Amino acid sequence: MGAPADLEFEDTIQQRIYHHVERSGSATVEEVRDEVRIDSRSGSKPARSGTTEPRVRIPPEEFHETVADLVDAGLLVRDEGELHLALDDAVESYEEEDLSYRIRQARQSDWSGIETAIREVADEGASISAQRVAADISDEGALLRRNDRRSRMFYVATIEGGENDGEVAGWVHLDAPELDQLRHTAELTVGVRGPFREHGIGGRLLERAMDWARDAGYTKAYQSLPATNETAIELLQEYGWETEATRADHYLVGDEFVDEVMMARKL
Repeated sequence: MGAPADLEFEDTIQQRIYHHVERSGSATVEEVRDEVRIDSRSGSKPARSGTTEPRVRIPPEEFHETVADLVDAGLLVRDEGELHLALDDAVESYEEEDLSYRIRQARQSDWSGIETAIREVADEGASISAQRVAADISDEGALLRRNDRRSRMFYVATIEGGENDGEVAGWVHLDAPELDQLRHTAELTVGVRGPFREHGIGGRLLERAMDWARDAGYTKAYQSLPATNETAIELLQEYGWETEATRADHYLVGDEFVDEVMMARKL
């Protein structure tokens, strides 16, 4: 589930509610009802020439029935009064030595933690593409996207217990391009914050993302990274990724030019 072309709605009200949540990242039920309005159905008098019908809130019963239908269809999730996209609700728990963590679909509320993780990894010169992804999300506002033109998925690893409880330890992201000719492909970035490495987080995030992409109908995943990020390159190779090309001196990291390694895997 998640390919951009497989969205179906029973009516325009469903479609408008879904797209409001999708553009916002998440929204309370009341926010959605206030924003998604319909023409007045009073019908007592025709509108005067040059005027438009007033826009009113959807009647409560009809609105809540429509939201329930979207939830039942697996398009939205309702959680403590908030609506957000339903892409993958499975949660996996792991314990490695002295570290416990969970891997799950990211939520809009995770954005601050993801941004911190991306910034820390980027400051090491380990991921250039992730910085662009972070900038895109900051501009758009929504973390996850799934509409007729594109699809963007994030998974996070979050710490369980201890002084770091709830912190984002790492992320994996998949973004499908808008071009029809590339809709079978998904760009991937993955990263783990320094203090939480060597606990299997990167590999498990990668596996989760690959499973989702395969189920969503994508046939190829790709990413580009600096040649100096040998740890990430070795991890990808371990999971069947291959180097497709290398561009010499493509990145400027600090004062040094660094090659770009372009890697991919068939799904």
